[in-house]
Amino acid sequence: MPETNSAIWLTQEAYDKLAAELENLKTVGRPAVSRKIAVARDEGDLSENGGYHAAREEQGQMESRITQLEHMLREAKVGEAPTSEGGATTGMQVTVAYFGDESDTETFLIGSREMLGLDDSVDIQVYSPQSPLGAAVLGSHTGDEVSYQTPAGKTIELTVLDVAPFHG
Repeated sequence: MPETNSAIWLTQEAYDKLAAELENLKTVGRPAVSRKIAVARDEGDLSENGGYHAAREEQGQMESRITQLEHMLREAKVGEAPTSEGGATTGMQVTVAYFGDESDTETFLIGSREMLGLDDSVDIQVYSPQSPLGAAVLGSHTGDEVSYQTPAGKTIELTVLDVAPFHG
């Protein structure tokens, strides 16, 4: 598989926002949660201390997000979206028709939500290149027919109607 298929493609803006979020979690979030845990621990009996358990759960979620961000930023390819000449790949917007029925179409982005620059106003479905649908369309061009199997074992057939660089 070409390198761009497994890379996490990000705009510079998205990369900067994720890096700022990571820095905030490490410098502000960690100490704040540590203080919550310490205060709750000082309340005594930990077995029935709801505040302590909530703070520990918050800490676990925060550490998970820190790990996720570190991985994303380490693997990120920063820059402009690839062109459609090489077919569907990470950073591309793809429109497909299910079972060849052009009235049953879907347009989606191959990549990750982070590629959107954390802009929740962009309303587009996102499929990772490792998902069954994402993997099925990788490398495809307009007019190609592809199929994939759902986790339940059903085969879904698609016709690729359009492949274009994503411009969120």
